[in-house]
Amino acid sequence: MADQLNRREFVKATAAAAGLAAGLGSAREAAAAEAKPSAPAVRGSRARPVVISSANGHRHTHGGTQTCVETAFALITAGSDVLEALIAGVNIVELDPADDSVGYGGLPNADGVVQLDACCMHGPLKRAGGVACLEGVRTPSRVAHCVMQETDHHLLVGRDAQAFARQMGFAIEADLNTDNSRRKWLEWKRRVDPEHYLDPAQRARAGLEAGLSMVRDGLIDADHFYGTINCNGVSAKGEVCGVTTTSGLAWKIPGRVGDSPILGAGLYVDGEAGAAGSTGRGEANLYNLSSFLIVDRMRAGKSPLDAGMEALRRIRDNTVEPRLLDESGRPGFNVSFYIVNARGDFAGVSLKPNRFAVCTENGAEIRDTTPLFS
Repeated sequence: MADQLNRREFVKATAAAAGLAAGLGSAREAAAAEAKPSAPAVRGSRARPVVISSANGHRHTHGGTQTCVETAFALITAGSDVLEALIAGVNIVELDPADDSVGYGGLPNADGVVQLDACCMHGPLKRAGGVACLEGVRTPSRVAHCVMQETDHHLLVGRDAQAFARQMGFAIEADLNTDNSRRKWLEWKRRVDPEHYLDPAQRARAGLEAGLSMVRDGLIDADHFYGTINCNGVSAKGEVCGVTTTSGLAWKIPGRVGDSPILGAGLYVDGEAGAAGSTGRGEANLYNLSSFLIVDRMRAGKSPLDAGMEALRRIRDNTVEPRLLDESGRPGFNVSFYIVNARGDFAGVSLKPNRFAVCTENGAEIRDTTPLFS
């Protein structure tokens, strides 16, 4: 037959068809790979609403009926902007003098002056704002929010942060001490060498030991010596935001800024991955930019718990100065992280046992963190 293929032509035609099929298969595989999410941390269309914070987020009500996490969760589920809801929550703690680690009545610096730090991050808007060494304003989280909304900057500090707050309409008070915070500062001063300024190394040791002795004597809550509140939340749409606010390390050197107002340290938010914030020794967190590390690991697919534990191990490995180690050679301080991903999965982790607050559709509760060291 004239149209019948000879053997050589048949082989050529078969090879061409196989090549075309292989090419189509490779193209389909490439298209599928292109369409596949880069990591399982990328969210779907809906998430489980949740608010997570340090434990003081479910302790104080400032004379009201709801705590920080309860207030924030109610506002989020009612449709409020997630960041505005979280700030409304932490305002309760900032304004409540019963919590002397945040805002009004926060434990002052070595000169008896209350200096406050805060920052906030908005996942959907991909914007942030912060203030540091702010004096005279009870709610630094709101000033940080104004920095985010009204300026092209991320961080304002000191007297100029206060001037900005005044321009935004915030009341400036001469002194944010309460009778409680002033009394504790005077007790600390009494315990430090009466001549006060020793050589720098001796003074640092004396000041730290005086503060820790007040913790041991029950005069200061252990959590409040490095006191802070971090609060992060997710809406049903998967919108992620976070805020951290603090009066910082008790009796700190005037002008000291810890991790709380620094993006990537005291707080980090990625709208596609999640949020993490911290309490505890700020210098350890700053050295490792741990909140960024945690969120970056969640973006790569790790769970909040696994990402948090990796950050804790990083802090452990990078703490080598003998003065910072306990008798077992471990960090002699605590750092805790409060973590949520864009699906609403959450975890609280810490170097040593601690507690955290969380609010879901089942209500608010305080839970134990997962510690690196028991």
